[in-house]
Amino acid sequence: MKPENLNIIIADDHPLFRNALRQALSSEFTNTQWFEADSAEALQSLLENDDVEYDAVLLDLQMPGSHGYSTLIHLRTHFQDLPVVVISAHEDNLTISRAIHYGSSGFIPKSSSMETLAEALEAVLFGDVWLPQGVELQEINEDETDLMAAKLADLTPQQYKVLQMFAEGLLNKQIAYDLGVSEATIKAHATAIFRKLGVRNRTQAVIALQQLEMEKVDI
Repeated sequence: MKPENLNIIIADDHPLFRNALRQALSSEFTNTQWFEADSAEALQSLLENDDVEYDAVLLDLQMPGSHGYSTLIHLRTHFQDLPVVVISAHEDNLTISRAIHYGSSGFIPKSSSMETLAEALEAVLFGDVWLPQGVELQEINEDETDLMAAKLADLTPQQYKVLQMFAEGLLNKQIAYDLGVSEATIKAHATAIFRKLGVRNRTQAVIALQQLEMEKVDI
C-alpha cells in the first residue's frame, strides 16, 4: 500500500520535466500535494514555510543556484529528517556514490521509466535507500571536493544563501536589499563564510563552492 496525503517537492529547472514527473507520480501517489521549485533559491523559500511539513524532495543537482552537490549537502545538514532523492542526468558511479555519501536517500537517473521513478520514491518514503539496478557504490576518499563539502555543511542557512548570492555576482548592497538586512550584516556573514571555508575573499569563496560542481549534462 502506497503512502498517501503527502507533501512532495519537485526541484528541477525544466518545467516540462517537472510536469511530466508530477503527472506520472500523481497516478501512483494519490491525495499528494506537489510543490515545485525551479532554482535553489525557490527550494529554500519553500522549505522556510513552516506551515507545510514536507515528506520528500526530488532534487536535480544542476538547478540555477545549485552548485553540484551543494544544495544536497545543505539539505542534509539543516533538514536532516527530510528524505532527499537525487534525480540526475549524470548516471556514472562516482556521481551516484558521492550523492549517497552526502546523504541522499536515493538516486534516480533521468533516463529511468516512470514506473521506476514511482518504485524508487515509494522505497524511499518507507525508509529505504534506492539505487539503480547493478550500481555498486564506490568508496569516497577524502579529497578537495569532500573537504569542501564538510566546510559547506558548517554554514548556517543564511550564510549559505549569501554565498549563493556571491556566486551570482551580487554586491553587498544588492544582497542586503534582497534579504532585508543591513550591509553591515552582510559583511559579518561574509567574514564568517570566509573563515568557515578557509578563504580570504568572496572570489575564493565562489571558487571553493564551484569545486562541488560537475560537468554539465543535457537531458
